Amino acid sequence: MKFVNTLQFSANADDGSLLYIGHFKFIGRLTANKFKGECTMKNKEQILLRMREDILLRGLSQNTLESYTSHARIFLDYCNRPTEQLNEHDIRNFLWYLIKEKKSSPGTVNTYSAAIRFLFAVTFNRTLNEILTREEVSAIIESCQNLKHKAMLMVVYSSGLRVSEAAALKIQHIDSKTMRLFVDCGKGGKDRYTLLSEACLNVLREYWKMYLPKHPEGWLFLGTYKVSHITSDGIENAFNKAVKRASITKNVSIHTLRHAFATHLLEDGVTLLQIKELLGHASIKSTTIYLHLANLTSDIKSPLDNLPAFCRSNGSSND
Repeated sequence: MKFVNTLQFSANADDGSLLYIGHFKFIGRLTANKFKGECTMKNKEQILLRMREDILLRGLSQNTLESYTSHARIFLDYCNRPTEQLNEHDIRNFLWYLIKEKKSSPGTVNTYSAAIRFLFAVTFNRTLNEILTREEVSAIIESCQNLKHKAMLMVVYSSGLRVSEAAALKIQHIDSKTMRLFVDCGKGGKDRYTLLSEACLNVLREYWKMYLPKHPEGWLFLGTYKVSHITSDGIENAFNKAVKRASITKNVSIHTLRHAFATHLLEDGVTLLQIKELLGHASIKSTTIYLHLANLTSDIKSPLDNLPAFCRSNGSSND
């Protein structure tokens, strides 16, 4: 089933009319089999929980999470019918209701539209972002043919960084004495310390000797023209190439490395509260949404040091 949903509200439109801007296609089934049936309270909460997971797995902000789920809840309440029957007409009717009856502002309607698009395109139609095993993470890192790429992916996984945080790392953020990595103004503006892996530190030293990155701002990973730090897209591209070389067929993104960091720590017995601090989550709810509680252990060690390729030689390898 196909339909094109390009509804976007224009602030300049007369009488609150809807304009079609661009083309956003949804291809495939509109609903997941898992949520067939009436949109009961229990069913709705399952949908919203799954939506929260999807948002977190894509590395979107806490504000986006709260906004999308609250707006999706109102949409589902308004429709109040079996989820497999929801379609383009429901979306149009709901947005028109917001405009004509609720007298909602253009910005408000656009926000609802974005949340509903995510609900249909991702949560009702998603191919799951799958968890990477330790062996798969190791294979991805080892498949890097470029030392810089290897260092970037290692630091994302070993320290549980968002890709934007890895891109903005500075040399002075690496504290080899305490084996900690400083994250300057992570998402939400809250600085934090996270783990610095011994294996990752060794590769970073190799990278430093080979590339000698020099910039007035002290960026660790410079972009192509060395005028600023590398972009998030640059790191994502390096990850995608490594995944392809490693013959990983799972549906993964660069953010999956951060998710794997947290999951593998839990498997090693690190508490959810400790992982919350390492990830820089503002609320424990953000952590509990997609991770399961594990037993406490006194020693916290980066999961990179337990990967098959690095636990033997402590990370000393050449590209």
